[in-house]
Amino acid sequence: MPPKKNVVVEKPLLGRPGNNLKMSKKTNRGALEQNFPFCTIDPSEARVAVPDPRFDWLCDFYKPASKVPAYLTVIDIAGLVKGAAEGEGLGNAFLSHIRAVDGIFHLCRAFDDDDVIHVEGAVDPVRDLQIIHEELRLKDEEFINKQVDARQRDVARLGKGGTAADKAKKEEYEILCKIQKLVVEDKKDAREGTWSGKEIELLNTLQLITAKPVVYLCNLGEKDFARKKNKWLPKIKAWIDANHPGDILIPYSGIMEEKLSAMIEDERGPYLKALQEKYEVPNPVASILPKIIVAGYNALSLIYFFTGGPDEVRAWTIRKNTKAPQAAGVIHTDFEKAFIMAEVMKFDDLKELGSEAAVKAGGKYVQKGKEYVVVDGDILYFKAGQVTAPKKK
Repeated sequence: MPPKKNVVVEKPLLGRPGNNLKMSKKTNRGALEQNFPFCTIDPSEARVAVPDPRFDWLCDFYKPASKVPAYLTVIDIAGLVKGAAEGEGLGNAFLSHIRAVDGIFHLCRAFDDDDVIHVEGAVDPVRDLQIIHEELRLKDEEFINKQVDARQRDVARLGKGGTAADKAKKEEYEILCKIQKLVVEDKKDAREGTWSGKEIELLNTLQLITAKPVVYLCNLGEKDFARKKNKWLPKIKAWIDANHPGDILIPYSGIMEEKLSAMIEDERGPYLKALQEKYEVPNPVASILPKIIVAGYNALSLIYFFTGGPDEVRAWTIRKNTKAPQAAGVIHTDFEKAFIMAEVMKFDDLKELGSEAAVKAGGKYVQKGKEYVVVDGDILYFKAGQVTAPKKK
């Protein structure tokens, strides 16, 4: 008998697939800001293009009639205060809004301004981050405890043995107890646990707030941002490294980004040059929004592939580890159902060789089947058969 093939079991990604983030208030579409607590009540939404020089190059190459980049949906949600998990401030409304997104940008303030009041009375971003994390964890703790209590009663009624369905319920209960230990007893985020594929599948159904990926944004004044210096930055970085190692911290200036968003393109360069000269910094001052957008996109484990031609160049968003048939299904569900193959061309090969014909002649235009895992930046063309309509009864 031939030897058995090694079957690779793919581990699912933690978190639900999607591109919605709870984010700060600074995108190219601003949200209302006022100098009093809870000026933001209802979430506001913006859809921002993900900057990518590869997409720009493809548009110059194909000169298409239509250009569709990848997008990130950014949702501005009101801040929270200590006690939010118990209903303080906007309490449950805030927490229900944040539960609905796929990832979180934690925005903390690190600038002093007597005209902009702080709900806690003084600026201390480390304290603010501690409050935010604890309130979100407490909300998950409440939810998890209810889930464990309900499943415990169900499992107790099942007794020993039972059917396959009964055993599955017991296994789910054991996983919930493991989650409860991490979040409730150890007081850690669910995303920081070590989980098996089966455990991740259950976690994803719970939609825990602390299971969502996080990027930290530190709001500085113009001067501190231009100089890349602020007394709070080392303290914030130390807190993140001690409590959530590996998370990203991005300093930015809300006031600078707000001014830039109100300017036309020709005004932005002189304004940024003036900041560089005013604060006597050696390096050019630039908007950090592109970096923030890309960081959010990456935090959600999102990538994209391209389709290109004279009609359209488009970036199609998928999650990492997506196979070719499922990627085809993003374009049209019938493409997934009747998938035959994917024709794959690497962006770097096209850019280097200069034409699709040259890529083919160089043997770098390849055909892939159902098991092909799409790589970020692939240029794909799908072949699909005809979907047979279900027979009428």
